[in-house]
Amino acid sequence: MSRVALIEDQQRLAQMIRQALLSAGVETDIFANLSEAAYGMKQAEYAVLLVDRGLPDGDGLNFLRNLRAGGQMTPCLMLTARDALHDRIEGLESGADDYVSKPFEMSELVARVRTLMRRPVKMTALVQRFADISVDPQEHALRCGARVTILAPAELQIMLSLLGAGGQTVRHAVLEHAAWGLADAVTPNALEVTVHRLRKKLAGVGATVRIANIRGVGFSLQSAA
Repeated sequence: MSRVALIEDQQRLAQMIRQALLSAGVETDIFANLSEAAYGMKQAEYAVLLVDRGLPDGDGLNFLRNLRAGGQMTPCLMLTARDALHDRIEGLESGADDYVSKPFEMSELVARVRTLMRRPVKMTALVQRFADISVDPQEHALRCGARVTILAPAELQIMLSLLGAGGQTVRHAVLEHAAWGLADAVTPNALEVTVHRLRKKLAGVGATVRIANIRGVGFSLQSAA
């Protein structure tokens, strides 16, 4: 999985963050307030949470405290206009994994998010592997030996989800969310069409890996080697 949740009410800033992360191969679901985020997190799983402190319906830090109290340990990067040392300490002691003060450089934010994604909560590595293939999310590249093909954004997110499952079945709804998020409308056959394109790309690079259809449930990676 390579999708993060961004809880930020400043629309322009949220879109700038989304674009910067997309350039690094990371998809983003944006929530403008805490209630939207709470609902969204019940519907999907995320690799990292980006949480602003000052939100229309409350303090992002209190939201994080409640998540941690409920056992939600997804890595969290706090965003805030407060730069005092005691504010940073309060954030870290409340369960934040990292902390950036506004204004910040997008390159620094992306680097911090990628660092959190290395932690073994949901992600194990930036480049993911299975049998004879590897996927680099930053380059959108699927490799098999010396052969490489470029993945479209939805293809990339589906492959990352399948790779993260290590051969286990991934449900249709999970793959659709990984590829298109909660906000995008998905046509009934969008997933099947995208999987078909991925199968052609796997064949094109000579991979032994195939995408198996578990009828009525989802898809999984299998190796013929």
